[in-house]
Amino acid sequence: MVTALEVASRVPDPELPVLTLADLGVLRDVVEADGRVLVTITPTYSGCPAIEEMGADLRRSLRAAGYADVEVRLSLTPAWTTDWISEEGRRKLAAAGIAPPARLGPRAAGPVPLNLVPPARRVACPRCGSTRTTELSRFGSTACKALRRCADCAEPFEHVKEI
Repeated sequence: MVTALEVASRVPDPELPVLTLADLGVLRDVVEADGRVLVTITPTYSGCPAIEEMGADLRRSLRAAGYADVEVRLSLTPAWTTDWISEEGRRKLAAAGIAPPARLGPRAAGPVPLNLVPPARRVACPRCGSTRTTELSRFGSTACKALRRCADCAEPFEHVKEI
């Protein structure tokens, strides 16, 4: 029998279907006990419109695999960051023509300086690798992606923004 973790780990993200929820890092925990499955997920941000669909997809997939009693809980702490995207997820994004986010690394404890102007980013084109790219729009097909264009191959592409 397939475990609940294996089933949950295969559920695709509704906004980035090239990734699973596990690749994206929003799947935090899956616990099986006494015929019950408890799944914990963390949204990519508190207003993420896809979170309800993620929960519904997890319940539907687990029930189809024979797990009748499924509960999906949200955990907002610690907050999700793009560093939680797995290496496999980053590879899948690039293969799909979407530039993966850069790693931000651990954050300093204490007050966080706020800049109103985002720093200039060097985002490599997922098609040719050139870093001569420019941002065309801060938002792509979803709020978590920006639209960019490569100056060398002239191809537009999306970039998952660092959070």
